[in-house]
Amino acid sequence: MIKRFSLFIYIIASNLVYGTIVFAEPSDADIIAGMGLKESTVPINKRAGWEIPHKIVVLAENAKRVESFEAVAPGVNIVGVRGPREAAAHMNNADALVGMCSSELVASAPRLKWVQSQLAGVDGCINSPRVRSGEILFTNMQRVNGPNAAEHAMALILTLTRQINAAIINQQDEKWSRSRFLPTLDLDGSTLLIVGLGGIGTEIAKRAHAFNMRVIATRNSNRSGPNFVDYVGLANELPNLIGDADIVVNVTPLTTETAKLFDNKMFALMKPSAYFINIGRGGSVVTKDLMEAVNSKTIAGAGLDVIDPEPLPAGHPLWQTPNVIITPHVAGSSKIKMERMWAVLRENIRRYVAGEKMLSVVNVKQGY
Repeated sequence: MIKRFSLFIYIIASNLVYGTIVFAEPSDADIIAGMGLKESTVPINKRAGWEIPHKIVVLAENAKRVESFEAVAPGVNIVGVRGPREAAAHMNNADALVGMCSSELVASAPRLKWVQSQLAGVDGCINSPRVRSGEILFTNMQRVNGPNAAEHAMALILTLTRQINAAIINQQDEKWSRSRFLPTLDLDGSTLLIVGLGGIGTEIAKRAHAFNMRVIATRNSNRSGPNFVDYVGLANELPNLIGDADIVVNVTPLTTETAKLFDNKMFALMKPSAYFINIGRGGSVVTKDLMEAVNSKTIAGAGLDVIDPEPLPAGHPLWQTPNVIITPHVAGSSKIKMERMWAVLRENIRRYVAGEKMLSVVNVKQGY
């Protein structure tokens, strides 16, 4: 061990002397390993109807991006398009569609065997009969948004608990005043409930734990969770847990079970001092009931990156609801996230062409 360490120090010192230190960009394999993505249990070449694809239609903004896909799929015709309209012209003989999905595109592609979305949410494609039946393999961007979405959730939490929203209004009015400030909430020692402990939820839990919060959670599949989550309940335990939380964060996908999950009955179970954060799906919340809960002080406030309806139209009363922070569905925005996304797209193209186990296969019955 000492010899290895000495060699490491010697290499670093030598490179520093000669000015040749170079920090290598992480490889696709490094990026994917860091996200802990799930592999399918069976290689794709064991799936009925699989064959090496002849043509893959890929969402790509430039020729360089197309070349990066061609490098991992030798002999395959990679057709780069910039959106659904361009894609429609190439779907009649496409074997795979990568980077986007819609029921219309799937219906126009009789040879289609695989669809890879660049989103984590699957509601834009999962209702296609051929996807729903399992005829077409469907993969998505599970965990890719985890770090940046978790940071956004924490930003919404801190904005509300430290009343930064009130300070922004004061700054706009050029007013030094504390009259708009509500009592602040210390995160240290408070309880955070994560509704939907998946990839994003786990990243939020990690950050909340760093703030010395007690973290509890629900998930649909099982009770497993990392050691920094104090308790993991099943989805049906939400009504029993929500009253313990000082902050509730919804990160569930939109399914038949989660649609309109947060209504006036659910908000009535929360503490009057508690905050509600939604970075999951707008359709999980009854917007009218949320506004009533905030206005009546049933809950203290809300931070919303997703809303029903979306985009929220001008003149909608939610804009004027006090102690509500609204961001326009940007929790997924991140330069680093884009590199993670491209890495997953490249790797899944490589795996599909090679007949290997695929990453992030969607369970179409569960809806995620």
